[in-house]
Amino acid sequence: MTIHSKYKYQCVDCGAIYPAGEVTYLCPSCSAANTDDTPPKGVLKVLYNYDELIEKQKDFNSLRQNGFLDLLPLKNLDSLPNLRVGKTPLYLQKMLHKKSLPFQIFLKDDSQNPTYSFKDRASNLVSAYAKENGIETIVAASTGNAGSSLAGICAAQGQKAIILVPEAAPKAKLTQIVMYGATIVPVQGTYDDAFDLSIQATEEFGWYNRNTAFNPLTIEGKKTVSFELYEQLDYQIPDRIFVPVGDGVIISGVYKGFEDLLQLGIIKTMPCIVAVQSEGSNNLIANIQSDIFTVKPSQTIADSISVDIPRNFYMAVDFLKKYKGETLQVSDAAIIEASTVLSKHTGLFAEPAAATAYAGILHYFKNNKIQPDSKNVVLLTGSGLKDLNAVQSKIQIPKAITPTLDHLKNMVL
Repeated sequence: MTIHSKYKYQCVDCGAIYPAGEVTYLCPSCSAANTDDTPPKGVLKVLYNYDELIEKQKDFNSLRQNGFLDLLPLKNLDSLPNLRVGKTPLYLQKMLHKKSLPFQIFLKDDSQNPTYSFKDRASNLVSAYAKENGIETIVAASTGNAGSSLAGICAAQGQKAIILVPEAAPKAKLTQIVMYGATIVPVQGTYDDAFDLSIQATEEFGWYNRNTAFNPLTIEGKKTVSFELYEQLDYQIPDRIFVPVGDGVIISGVYKGFEDLLQLGIIKTMPCIVAVQSEGSNNLIANIQSDIFTVKPSQTIADSISVDIPRNFYMAVDFLKKYKGETLQVSDAAIIEASTVLSKHTGLFAEPAAATAYAGILHYFKNNKIQPDSKNVVLLTGSGLKDLNAVQSKIQIPKAITPTLDHLKNMVL
């Protein structure tokens, strides 16, 4: 592998700089003292030659015309799979409960990615990096979405995917993994147990690891949503972005994309980003102000953001503090209600993790925390078809009728 001069790695904890070349995961110095019951130290951030890009007069349009290759840790865009990842629609929601809204809600629908999940943005980049470096086998731990994403992307690239999942993962997501031809390994225990085993396997067998936060390139893939939002909003930043949070990687990706634009002088301020967690899995938000990290076992209907140990805790918290982000916890009942409201008012059916972000904006709306005429974005990170069991309490399928007009009238009129 050759050294990449256009980017380097920086440890978010000690600030040490590492050149890009060999496969790199965590800062070796900071990660040496990591334990199983606390978030890992030594997560790496990818930095680019921003001064050089400014000297070359790289504005947003010139970056976009080259697929943002200058801000990606790749040699060539041809390394990406032949699937449309990203470039997902942004819908303006004009009405709620049949009333016009005094502000704008934009819904970024990442269920339109190939495996119906935001996670394709990360898998896309990780797979391309593996292809450029002759790596054939990629492993990941997942509650379902990241695993099905990696499996689908690897199928398109002719790569081997090995997916470790907690045995309680939703069947729809497990079905995707199997249908894409990946090797699926159910693990007794939690996502964190599967995560730890995947790291051991990486060390033992030399597989390339896609795990969020552990692999710094996952954040680089996820940051592309920020570039898209800036373009789709006519080169303006939104006032608020509501993001569902588990490990803290998606929100870090959103921040990183806008931070890249800040570094280049393309934008002048950071949007206010709202980290929304389920009350039943709030280990990132609950520990932001704590000196000692404490774990509350996660129990939430939003399985994609059900995390005991937020793997990207320190980077996410650093971003939230540096750019004055906001945090919110919502109940499982509020999440399911948000999924129902979203489906009935917009035609978008989101899985519970995605609906968590929408529950966040509904909470802000009810509590008069959204300014009139403001632009607000909700990240919808996955399709509701991935976890049909979660909404069964809201589903009532009527009994079949005799096929006569009278019976039809009795049911619908």
